[in-house]
Amino acid sequence: MGPARLVCSGLAGLAAAVAFPPWNQTWLLPLGLAGLMLTVSGCRGRGGFAQGLAFGLGFMMPLTRWLTIIGVDAWIALGLLEALFYGLMAMTWAWARDTRYWPIGFAVTWVGAELLRSTVPFGGLPWGSLAFGLVDTPVVRYGRLGGTALVAAVTVLAVALVVALVERRSHDRQGAGMLLAAVCIVGLSLVLPTGAAGPGEVVTVATVQGNVPGEGMTAFSERRAVLHNHADATRALSEQVAAGTRSAPDIVFWPENSTDIDPYGDAQAYDEIDDAVRAIGVPTLVGAVVAGPDAAHVQNMGIVWDPQRGPGEQYVKRHPVPFGEYIPMRGLLAPYISRLDQIPRDFAEGAFDNVLDLGTVRVGDVICFEVAYDGLIRDAVLGGGELLVVQTNNATYTGTGQLEQQFAISRYRAIETGRTVVVAATNGISGIISPDGEVIDATEEKTRDVLVESVTLADGITWGVRIGGWLELALALIGLAWAGHAYLGRRREVGTIAP
Repeated sequence: MGPARLVCSGLAGLAAAVAFPPWNQTWLLPLGLAGLMLTVSGCRGRGGFAQGLAFGLGFMMPLTRWLTIIGVDAWIALGLLEALFYGLMAMTWAWARDTRYWPIGFAVTWVGAELLRSTVPFGGLPWGSLAFGLVDTPVVRYGRLGGTALVAAVTVLAVALVVALVERRSHDRQGAGMLLAAVCIVGLSLVLPTGAAGPGEVVTVATVQGNVPGEGMTAFSERRAVLHNHADATRALSEQVAAGTRSAPDIVFWPENSTDIDPYGDAQAYDEIDDAVRAIGVPTLVGAVVAGPDAAHVQNMGIVWDPQRGPGEQYVKRHPVPFGEYIPMRGLLAPYISRLDQIPRDFAEGAFDNVLDLGTVRVGDVICFEVAYDGLIRDAVLGGGELLVVQTNNATYTGTGQLEQQFAISRYRAIETGRTVVVAATNGISGIISPDGEVIDATEEKTRDVLVESVTLADGITWGVRIGGWLELALALIGLAWAGHAYLGRRREVGTIAP
């Protein structure tokens, strides 16, 4: 029975993973959650931990398979690390699976687990948060009210209520109340608002996808070719505007790493960017790798490039990726892992705010994986961002599903914040997303393309942005208190603590 139950937990995790892009079988997500709720039933704490670990491996291993581009060992290590959080969560579920209010406890402890793994270690990894897998369902609209935490809480609660109802096998008043509550949770989401929060003026934006010459780990081996591709695509757009075949943009976005050559230190790179921006004639946000505050560091930067004044305001990536952009414990690990030599200098962590003025438009900027971090999105909106841009260079992961997953997160952010989101990628997927999460236009992968669309700015603050962080913390603390109470209750039950 033990091994069979672990297999079932692993399959439940797999079902949850397949609900996310690129598979998009969203209907499997509640089945996966229900599967874990059933397998922890009757377990003690250690048994619950084992079931949660199996679920976590079944969930995170397929979801993060794009990491095999870096190395199979890195993929396995990350999957195991993330699975530990689900193991700890399921251990608390096992303690109180048979208590009266277990559906509520499951919901709040899920929120706590997501918060914990989004925070530690090394700044955490929110990849796989339930909200990001529900972007094509009405339930995701709860994000506008309470952020990712509320989406997760109501989803887990609704599934738990249905599981509890099925287990009762009776048609009494309490069972009817459970069913009604689950239906109301889903039904309410159908009438929750979406769209621009405090809509303002309409502006025309362009996002440039210049494409890169290589693939995988060699995608950026020809750095000048990458820069030239983005400059050339921008100049081509300017010619189309002059010919009247395309609308003139008010602002232009280039992706992260559109130049890996520091324009502040390389005259040729500076001139090529400046020439392209002068040709299009409007402020352009350029993604660049530039020299750091000291010789041991570099910086991942978004630079506002004005057609008359050249480079101006800057945003430095505040959440560089551990083992991707910097090496934690480098002195300890580097002698034993030769691949770490591929990152000879760490990326410095930025201290600037992530709101930039492109002409008259205030833009909230996040770079690549930063789109998954709630706090950085809140900062961009609360700092006055009327539009969000995601600058990304995920060309390394082409064909692995990572691009689709990150794009889905960008769509969620549009719904949560009530903002248009522009995704600028080096070779896909670039896109322009309306405040209700619908894709206005998007590029294909591994192509050169430029998207130009008129979008609505917004200056309102949704409740999801305003209280999302506090709600997440409150639910997580309730989950911690519930877990402690459940643990003490189980100890009393087995006679190790006096009543």
